[in-house]
Amino acid sequence: MISVNGVSVVFGGFYLLDTVSFLINKKDRIGLTGRNGAGKSTTLKMLAGLQAPSEGNISMASDIRIGYLPQTKVYTDGKTVREEAKTAFTDLFALREEVEQLNMELARREDYDSPAYLKLLDCIHEKTELLNVRGEGNIEAEVEVILKGLGFKQEDFERHCEEFSGGWRMRIELAKILLARPDVFLLDEPTNHLDIESISWLESFLQSYPGAVVLVSHDRAFLDHVTTRTIEISLGKVYDYKVPYSRFEELRKERMEQQMRAYQNQQNQIKDTEDFIERFRYKATKSVQVQSRIKQLEKIERIEVEEEDAARITVRFQPAVRSGEVVVTARNLSKAYEEHVVLKDVQLDIKRGEKVAFVGKNGAGKSTLVKMIMNQIPYEGELKTGHNVHIGYFAQNQADLLDPEMTVLDTVDRVAEGEIRKKIRDILGAFLFSGEEVDKKVKVLSGGERTRLAMVRLLLEPYNVLILDEPTNHLDMRTKDILKEALRKFEGTVIVVSHDRDFLTGLVGKVYEFANRNIREYLGGITDFLEAKKLACFREYEQLHTIRKAEDGECGGGPEKSSRLSFEERKQWNREIKKAGQRVENAEQEVTRLEAEMAELEKRMAEGAVDGELLTGYAEKQKQMEAAMREWEAATEAEERLKKDKN
Repeated sequence: MISVNGVSVVFGGFYLLDTVSFLINKKDRIGLTGRNGAGKSTTLKMLAGLQAPSEGNISMASDIRIGYLPQTKVYTDGKTVREEAKTAFTDLFALREEVEQLNMELARREDYDSPAYLKLLDCIHEKTELLNVRGEGNIEAEVEVILKGLGFKQEDFERHCEEFSGGWRMRIELAKILLARPDVFLLDEPTNHLDIESISWLESFLQSYPGAVVLVSHDRAFLDHVTTRTIEISLGKVYDYKVPYSRFEELRKERMEQQMRAYQNQQNQIKDTEDFIERFRYKATKSVQVQSRIKQLEKIERIEVEEEDAARITVRFQPAVRSGEVVVTARNLSKAYEEHVVLKDVQLDIKRGEKVAFVGKNGAGKSTLVKMIMNQIPYEGELKTGHNVHIGYFAQNQADLLDPEMTVLDTVDRVAEGEIRKKIRDILGAFLFSGEEVDKKVKVLSGGERTRLAMVRLLLEPYNVLILDEPTNHLDMRTKDILKEALRKFEGTVIVVSHDRDFLTGLVGKVYEFANRNIREYLGGITDFLEAKKLACFREYEQLHTIRKAEDGECGGGPEKSSRLSFEERKQWNREIKKAGQRVENAEQEVTRLEAEMAELEKRMAEGAVDGELLTGYAEKQKQMEAAMREWEAATEAEERLKKDKN
């Protein structure tokens, strides 16, 4: 679908990307990864056609439709959420208007047997069929399902976009891209502004989407569930792995070890050559050999190895006095903002040593309850903290509370005490502050850098209860792992407000879900919670692909049921059956392709050309064939089920 050919990007003589090439195929699920500043967002912009490469080219068919979601967006005001979402169908509305104009022209014509009249009929038929395929009669239903899947309520649809925060407006932008159903999704950090349920819904949408997906994300679980291929950008080059992110990490480690050995061997070779040149530079009898070695040295293509951010370090929160058995108690706790009730009659007990997660849709009251515990806002009911409780609180606006005139190093040095002071620079390095960056003043730091610095401060102060409100928003995967390990070893109580499943998995042992103005307790980790919630999370999505049953339920069937279907519903059935048939056809083509490739490998083995690489390739093809057969069986069953339900 898209071919990246020898692309380079140069900034002031520095090659951000250096002659990179790769292909994006139909149905690819690609996770784009690499260090901050490696060129991930730049690559997405070039694929979207928003930035031209300095060298090389990106080629694609002229009719390929791209859906690009940037990290930040310039918004327009004036429309309601529903109206803005429907702008995704601008081309469809234009096509509908064109069909209406053609029908009006047809009504005026009387040359029924002329070639021009027949050509006009064909044109109308073709464009009308295109409208049907694109789901022209199902726009309102699609808009509602996508918006609800991304967390909007029915009453939000008629509110104006400017009434929503930046995070919610990014959800509207994402909804528009999903509704447009492009051939390729280019998504830059799509989960940054989503809660757990919306992320799960988006996962399901992308997994079943027939087009290609290229995304950048720091959410390891999201990458693992959505992607099947990982492209790493490192030192201007790309490394293409046909595996999800977690498997990529294992293979990358092996590659880095091999690369380091090759680098060390090359350095030894270079040193030996340089020593020879230096030793015999001024000896006439060795001049020919010296010149030969100099030319040899110049021709060597130097191996580069990306330095790791810092050595793996162990970070621990500072020890504090032991708290009482019960840390937080709430009875009949309520909070309302004028007429809007956020929480009502909440009962809660959090005990010493528990690690709990507050989860739920944005606006459900998670941060509100945290602020009530911190006594920052008034409330009704009873709320108590236990004996000897000392709370360390990381708020979403914690970065704003730092002294702007202090340096990074002074900010943490002021709170560090005892032996931990010897590790300050190591800890700062783990949170991406290294070298001269520790001497920067807080006022020149970006929002993300300030957030990381605030987290380091919290790490160095003695608390027995930690309350963290979205602590991972500006942390990369490695830093999140360091923080998570520190929290796992923390002997006190932890309350985390987060939608980062990978961060919560293995950390918390209890989940409180915020919904319907109350909270519900789930024993077990975040995985247990998601399994318990899966049916509810995906029910609405499933309804998009299933026509509503007749009033007498699934038991009623046959022609009588079919006759009750509306015209629009019958069109929807036909579209679903057509898509199912296409899925079967694609699966059959994949099976045929793999059979041919396996036959070729078998032929080579029969001729005696057997080696480790050939056997590994054959085993991989067998796995692909098994997966392809499973897909064919599932596709065939789905098509038969749709046809049976229709009849």
